[in-house]
Amino acid sequence: MSPFKFACVPAFAAVLFAADADLDAAIARHRTGALVIRAAPGARITVEQLRHEFWFGATLPGGVFTGRASPADIAKFKEIFTSHFNAGVIEAAFKWHDMEKERGKVDYSIVDSMLAWADSQGIPLRGHCLFWGIPNRVQPWLKDLSDDDLRTAIRQRGRSIAARYRGRFAEYDLNNEMIHADYYAQRLGPAFIKEMALWVKDGDPDATLYFNDYDILTGNRLADYVAHIRRLLDLGVPMSGIGVQGHLHGDSFDPAALRNALDTLAQFKLPIRVTEFNFPGQRSRYYTGDRKAQLTPEEESRKAEALRQYFRICFAHPAVTGIMMWGFWEGANWIPQSSLYRRDWTPTPAAGAYEDLVLKQWWTRWSGAANKDGTATVQAFYGRHRVTVNGREFTVDLKRASGAALVDAQ
Repeated sequence: MSPFKFACVPAFAAVLFAADADLDAAIARHRTGALVIRAAPGARITVEQLRHEFWFGATLPGGVFTGRASPADIAKFKEIFTSHFNAGVIEAAFKWHDMEKERGKVDYSIVDSMLAWADSQGIPLRGHCLFWGIPNRVQPWLKDLSDDDLRTAIRQRGRSIAARYRGRFAEYDLNNEMIHADYYAQRLGPAFIKEMALWVKDGDPDATLYFNDYDILTGNRLADYVAHIRRLLDLGVPMSGIGVQGHLHGDSFDPAALRNALDTLAQFKLPIRVTEFNFPGQRSRYYTGDRKAQLTPEEESRKAEALRQYFRICFAHPAVTGIMMWGFWEGANWIPQSSLYRRDWTPTPAAGAYEDLVLKQWWTRWSGAANKDGTATVQAFYGRHRVTVNGREFTVDLKRASGAALVDAQ
């Protein structure tokens, strides 16, 4: 038997005995509201969801936007993305060490191309990441600068990027993975992060800044992250959300640890995004061992069940506002075995599980008639909907912040 089977048995036993009814109730409570339609008594009404408010997103890889991928793959990638995802995150091209490999030579072209496409599709993007203080992710030319010149370079990066893309990125990861290492803090002091954030705000006062770190949802570094977040908020760093990467599990994940981490982080009353999801994850044998190993049909089935449970737990939690997959196609995924689609674009069972949840179970479709008072009330998932009343079409956004929306077709 494969090691995948041995590793998965305990966690999947937990999955099978999870309280699905409780998750369903939480999803109904936190993810649906009242869509009220006023029309003539007996009017025929249909409701069709167009987009989720909750972010179901994925990465935008450089190869798709530089022409390295084939025209057929580029077209298929964009087709699948727009039909399956409503938010995106730039995989690598926005990172400072990619954008400015040599001092003063900033390559905006790939990021501009991604933003142009995303804007055309109405897809919000995360800017990942403005800074990344892991030492091997800091360019050599930055390390060679004096402290004063390093401070100047960071100020220039923060202000210029925020000003150039003002209002175009929905949010930014400010300084990636700080609890693991922060070269900038080592050089310029532990409170330097506040200056970084304020320089970004100079360029775009409305910039939304996120924490982002890993090994949190496993529980391994949860306490460290809580202390880190509290310290930065106490310093007055203008942070608006908490990012938690979702790929530090292995061939299985612990549902109880996932729930506990989300519950614990919810104390800060900030939105939580699962920013980088893969399953199997970074501790699986597919990353630590044979990178070319293939999943058996049984393992593919278990992978699909794990995705189903992971997404259900996150969607049911009131503090979570989105899940971003860190790759969904084998042709552009750092852990290819975690993909929804194989290299030739055939779907895996995990693609079916994803579609069943996001595009079927959690997708509003309703038809009926207005009652004798001329009203129809539909429990609908938060997001954008098309409402048709006797052939007349209306578009309405049902937002969680309000809990209800009205369409007046009288």
